[in-house]
Amino acid sequence: MVAGVVTIDKEVLHGTPCFANTRVPVQTLIDFRETGETIDDFLAVYPTIPRQHVFSFLELSRDIAIDQLICASS
Repeated sequence: MVAGVVTIDKEVLHGTPCFANTRVPVQTLIDFRETGETIDDFLAVYPTIPRQHVFSFLELSRDIAIDQLICASS
């Protein structure tokens, strides 16, 4: 699911995970959400990011967090 949604390239922002084909770090979406802003707010500022990429990233983040919690409890 990461392919096509998130890229990590040493030549782009020193390898910071970014939405594919952009220079927008995925951390920016996390920051928006932490301050109470909506996905629509984020997409209004970064209209080149497909809405589906945002949802795919959030699903991936959820799955990774759950996997990490399961591993930590084992």
